Parts: sequence; C-alpha cells; structure tokens
Amino acid sequence: MDRVRFITHQSKQILLVDLTDCNAEEVIELLTQVQMTTQERNSVLTLCDLTGTQFSRAAITRMKEVAVFDRPYVKRAAMVGAESLPKVFYDALKTFSRREFLRACNKTCTPAA
Repeated sequence: MDRVRFITHQSKQILLVDLTDCNAEEVIELLTQVQMTTQERNSVLTLCDLTGTQFSRAAITRMKEVAVFDRPYVKRAAMVGAESLPKVFYDALKTFSRREFLRACNKTCTPAA
C-alpha cells in the first residue's frame, strides 16, 4: 500500500500521508516521499494520519523540514491521530514551520487550543 498518495474526497484532491503505526525510522523514510513542488502554489490539501506513530527527535526534525519546504504549496493541512504526537513536538513543528495544522481528533482527544 502506498502510504503517501493523493486521494479524492468530495471532489477534492487530498495528499494523504499515512504514518499509522510507524516507528520513528519509518516516519523519516516515508517523509522523503512527500514532494509537492510539482503542484501549484497554495493548492494542496494535506491529511496526515499519525495514529499509533512513534516519534524521535530526528523524526520531528524531518517533519519540520518537510513542513517548511512544502509550505508554499499547501493550502490547508490537517492531522488525525495527533494524540500520539507529544505537545512539545507539535508546538515545535508549528513554530519552526510557521504553519497551522488542524488537529482532527477522535472522541478521546481534546482539540488543540
């Protein structure tokens, strides 16, 4: 299964980055597949599934790099399963990339402030 791919939802193209149950090394490897430079600026909708994902400092660094590099191409970004992402890492990602990420949560998750 392709973990980084475009899907269609309600006639909209969404870049799905499925990191479900990945360990930190897999996160780093999969994020190398995220390439938006062939898309129009400010046009890409992204959804990242972090359910059960394990993180390391190196994985978060890679996430920050991808978020910064792809920022000109992203119109909106959302994350699900973000409860597995420690708040300190989430805050660092937002601050470093100067981007907002909507955190969609299941019933057990408290939405981001």
